[in-house]
Amino acid sequence: MSQQPVNIQPLCQPVQMPEGIATFSPEVESEIDRHLAKYPVMRSAILPLMFIVQRERGYLDALGVAYLAKRLRLRITDIWEVATFYSMLNTKPVGKYHIQICKTLSCKIMGEPEITDYVCKKLGITPGETTADGKFTISLVECLGSCGTAPMFQVGFDYHEKLTTEKVDQILDALK
Repeated sequence: MSQQPVNIQPLCQPVQMPEGIATFSPEVESEIDRHLAKYPVMRSAILPLMFIVQRERGYLDALGVAYLAKRLRLRITDIWEVATFYSMLNTKPVGKYHIQICKTLSCKIMGEPEITDYVCKKLGITPGETTADGKFTISLVECLGSCGTAPMFQVGFDYHEKLTTEKVDQILDALK
């Protein structure tokens, strides 16, 4: 009895290798060097360096990831693993104002679904989308650690808690 070869599909897609890597100003390179000096194991600097690349490029794009892999002497897949784990790291462009709405239990019980629906209707987009003018992006994220003041969302690094539709109106009007 002859054994037939088994057709095994790969479990994941091959990583796209960018054509080059990102470059940064001497000031940014100095900032990166200062962070690297703090960590005896270079890999430990991955998050602070990701924030720098994201700040400079707007998000972690393929060229920025390639830069990080080279600087940290890691594989590109090592960088993508971390980049896709944390909700505060963006792997695609986001609007000027990134509204991250907490979707976990405390917020859900205290009214998150209504707040999410209200924000989406007001901006005319759904979670994961950006307004046509590039101003607002909405994301649903895991716990932001403000359970006692639910429902809440974060815009940039600013927390907005105990949200009501009136508070949402005030916040969004101030950002426009």
